[in-house]
This record gives sequence, C-alpha cells and structure tokens, in this order.
Amino acid sequence: AYVLAAKRMFWPVTASIATTLAAFLPLMFWPGISGKFMRYLPVTVFTVLSGSLLYALVFGPVLGSLFGKAGSRDEASLETLKQLEEGDPTQIKSLTGWYAKLLQLAARYALVTFAITITVLVATFMAYGKYGKGVIYFSEAEPMYASVAIRARGNLSVDEVNQLVTEVEREILEVDGIASVNSTTLLSGRPSRGSAADRVGQMFLELREEDQRRASGTEILEEIRQRTSQFAGISVEIDAMEQGPPSGKPILLQLSSHNRELIDPAIARIVAHIDENMPQMRDVDDSRALPGVEWKLTVDRAQAAIFGADVSQVGIAVQLITNGVKVGEYRPDRSDDGVDIRVRYPTEHRGISALDQLRIATPSGLVPISNFVQKSPTPNVDTFQRIDGIPIGQIRANVAPGVLADDVVKELQAWINQQQWHPDLRIQFRGANEDQAESMAFVGVAFGLSLLLMFVLLVTQFNSFYQAVLILFAVVLSTAGVFLGLLITNNPFSAILTGIGIVALAGIVVNNNIVLIDTYNHIRKEHPRLDYVSLIVRTGAQRLRPVMMTTITTVFGLLPLASNYSIDLMNRTVVYGSMLSSFWVPLSQAIVAGLTFSTLLTLVCTPAMLAFPHQLRAVGKKLSAKLPRRQKAEPVAE
Repeated sequence: AYVLAAKRMFWPVTASIATTLAAFLPLMFWPGISGKFMRYLPVTVFTVLSGSLLYALVFGPVLGSLFGKAGSRDEASLETLKQLEEGDPTQIKSLTGWYAKLLQLAARYALVTFAITITVLVATFMAYGKYGKGVIYFSEAEPMYASVAIRARGNLSVDEVNQLVTEVEREILEVDGIASVNSTTLLSGRPSRGSAADRVGQMFLELREEDQRRASGTEILEEIRQRTSQFAGISVEIDAMEQGPPSGKPILLQLSSHNRELIDPAIARIVAHIDENMPQMRDVDDSRALPGVEWKLTVDRAQAAIFGADVSQVGIAVQLITNGVKVGEYRPDRSDDGVDIRVRYPTEHRGISALDQLRIATPSGLVPISNFVQKSPTPNVDTFQRIDGIPIGQIRANVAPGVLADDVVKELQAWINQQQWHPDLRIQFRGANEDQAESMAFVGVAFGLSLLLMFVLLVTQFNSFYQAVLILFAVVLSTAGVFLGLLITNNPFSAILTGIGIVALAGIVVNNNIVLIDTYNHIRKEHPRLDYVSLIVRTGAQRLRPVMMTTITTVFGLLPLASNYSIDLMNRTVVYGSMLSSFWVPLSQAIVAGLTFSTLLTLVCTPAMLAFPHQLRAVGKKLSAKLPRRQKAEPVAE
C-alpha cells in the first residue's frame, strides 16, 4: 500500500512542492536592505521543502512499510471505503456524506456557484478598499529596547549638559519595567547622520522581559514621555528600537535644490504647518543650522595691496584672537596622538571686539586691518548636506501611537501639492515611505513572476490551460482571505510581512487544487463511462480528508503565533504580546486567514468549475440540434 501510494502521488506531490518553490524563488533576489533582512526566509523554505519532498517520496514509504499498521477493518469502515471508491459518496453517514451532497448540488449548478464565489470576492475587495486600516512598512512589534534623545539649545558647558542629562536619567529610572539605562552626553551643534543638531544627550534603554513587568513596552515608553515632558528648555524624544530593516523616523521629507537659498525657507514653512495643523506628528526636527551668528570678513585686495598686506596675513592675524596659530606639536609619553602647540593673544585681547583693534605688520609698519577688511554678520551654518552633488535639507518626525505613518504622509503630501513652490525646489518623501514603496513594488513583481512560473509548471503537469488557470484561481481566493482577515482583526497591511504572506500563499493554496484535479483526472481515466457529476462528487469525497488535514495542521501550527502568543516549551511559559510573537503576527495572520478562506471556497468552487466544460459542451450540442440544417440542393434536369 505504501509503494502504491508513493507511485500514485509522485507527480501531484512533486508538482505541489515545485509550485511552492516557484512562489518563493523570486523572493531570493529581493534587492536593498529589506531583501538582505528577509532573504533567510525563502532560503530556509527551499531547504526545508527539498528535504520534505525527499522524505515524502522515499523515507516516508520505507518507514511506513517497516513500522506502519493496517487501518481499521470493521464493517462500517469497509463500507465507507467501498462507497468512496466505487459507490455513491452521498450515501455515507458522516461529514463526508454531507459534503458530497453539497458538492453534487454545486456541480449541477456550476454557473450559480461561480457567480456566488465572484460576488464574495468582489464584496471582500470592496470592503477592504473602504474600511481597510492602511499600510505599515514592517510590523508593530512590542519594543524591547529604545533610544532617548535630549535636545537643548544654548551655549552650554559640559557640566551644564551633564546636569540636564542626569535630571532626565533620574526621572526615567523612576519608571517601573526598565532593566538598564546607558547615558551619553554630547556637544551641541555637532549633528550626526539622521539626528538633530541640538542634541546634547542620548540614552539607550533596555526593558525587562515581558513576564517581569506589568505594562507593555509601548505603555512604558509613553509613561517616560509624559514624565520627561515637564522639563523646561529641553525636549526629550523616545524612539523604540526598530524590529525590522532600519529606516529611522517613519516620516522623512527631503527638500533638494541646486539653489541652497530655497531650502531653509521651505523647511520653515512646512514645519510651521506641521506644528499648527498636524498634532499627530511629534518629535519633529529638521536639518537647519542652529540659530547663531557667524562673522564674515571681506578683504579688499586692492586696498590691502596699497598697504603691502595680503589675505594670508589677515588670516594669521585673525587666528591669534580666535583658535590660535599652530606652531608645533607635542607628543606626551605613552600617547598615540600629539597635542597641538598654538599661539594666541591673552584672553582680554581676544573676541569679536578685538577685530577692530587688530593690526598686522607691513613694510610700512603696523596697519589696522579695518583699513581694508569689512566685518559683517551672517547666519550660522554648521554643516552642508548633499546627495549626488545636490544640496538637500530634511524634516524628520515620529507619529503618535495608533497613527499610521502612511496616512500622515498622504495628508502632508496633499497639502504640499496644493502649495506654490519654486520650480527649482524638489520635495519628496524618503526613508521608511520610500522603502515601503520599493518593497511593495518588488513584492508585486515577485507575485507576478511566481504566478508565471507556477502556470508553466501546471501546464506541463496537466497539459491543460483550463485546469492550470483553475488551480491558480485559488491564489485570488487566498488574497481575498488575507484582506478579510485584516478587516476582522482591524490590522494594517504590512508592506513586507503581509506581502510575503500573499506570495507564500500563492505556493501553498494551489496544493489543494493540484490534489483535487489530479484525482479527478485519475478517476475519469479509470471510469470513463461515469457521468461528470459523479466524477466530481467522488473526487471531492476522496480528497476531503487530506485537504482538510493539510489545512488544519498548517492553520493550527500558526494559530498561536497569529494570536500573538509566544509559547516557550523549555521554560514552560506562555506570553501574550511578546516581542518575538508580535514580530511575526502579520505574516502568520496572512497565511492563516488566506489558507482558511481559500480552502473553504476551494472545496466547493474548484470541483464546480470542473463541471463547466461538460455543461458548455452540453449547451453547445443543444443549440446545434435546434438550429436548422441546410438542405442539399437537388439536381435540376435541363
């Protein structure tokens, strides 16, 4: 029996594994950071499925022949088996019998069944389009780590910065659920990549394990935000550590122009609109320089030449009242770096006012530089940013809990489109929004390539375009199931995880259709005189148990993860909403919802669609019989 089963199911099982691998194959070529982050999933699937195919076709039958036992041999079981193989499955007194009766009705009225299925699909897609919650980049996992940025402006000394950071740290340590805090002080006016220029301190927080604290990670971070909002003169930003591919703050608006003078006024205009009209955005910062004054010295070269001076002399003289002129270097013992030796005027002779009294040596004697140098104040500039040689400016922001960054981006984009901007200024959203768009575009292409590869494999296997299309119709059913699951759970669409779930379902749900249609072709070959309704009913009845078993085992295996439960067998603990489980909730929910929905419709719709060709041929014969036949003209004697 095991040998016969292996021979009988060799091609259906091989085709099922091949279509699943075809679905995951394009994901292995995912570009960018998202692709590097998620590439392990398709690689693991390829390895596991290749091993499972070898086990199912070789090791499984061998082990079954050695250790397997015969099934039940009582009269009821034998009668059921006889009805499934040779009799009428509708006479079986069990769930299989009820299913056979339903299938008989669906096959006889295939057009009605198909119309009901299409109505359900259209209603599902329209409902999601109207009531869908939106799109996120990765997942809304519970945070375990967080960073705190402390921002302050002013000419603060090291001790003053340390005092501010210490006060914030003392307030954070009062919050229950924090395991450790690592604090660092910074000098204002030295921005790093992706951070504000006025940041004077930063902290790295580690929260306790979920079973060791009362509140969730999101609630703890909100409590920290509330406790640190009381400080005057400083602002505290709390960012949960990203669980997926790094993208920084969820909203990143980039302004670029070859004319740098256009960028800062546009940034100020957008930030003012955000502060006044968009309270759902918070922790807003931008790349503008901190308020300040720089003194610009303009040398009149012609006038300086009259006094016998040049620009280099002016530069050296100015250094004497600022940072000093480097004259040498001293390297202490056991030191890797040297210490500059600089010469400058005493403290009382340094500063802005000293420029007016500054004199330089010329062949004519000491000459005041005010004779040929003009001093003028200009706005402070701490750094220049360019991408591909084009000056840029950036606005970064977080969103409040429960607010989707995608919705905020659409609202802000609509306002920007309504405004009048200089034609040389370009405004675009980057960061997570750009990565999200690229990920969704790639997933769409991967989905199309997967369907194409599976279609080629199915046509090769079944030698029928109609049956190949009918098998792939399950992909549409599974996609509708994913959207229906998102509506029921009221969760947003994850550009990466839900997208991968839809692509993965494309390779999973077709397996049921492959088994059904292969069994239909086999029974039709073995019983050519059986009418098509009996063929379809017998096919569904015989394959109901394996189809339901594969679906139930897959759904039950993923159900704890889809329900956001993390089960630790080693430590005998069950935790709801842990960082591990919430990380994979979008993917597992997509597979559970899509597989359940598609299986329920596949068990009825696919067999009914197999009746379509027979019913169309019957309709064609009736129409041809009713049409009047052309009479042959009799020869006329001349």
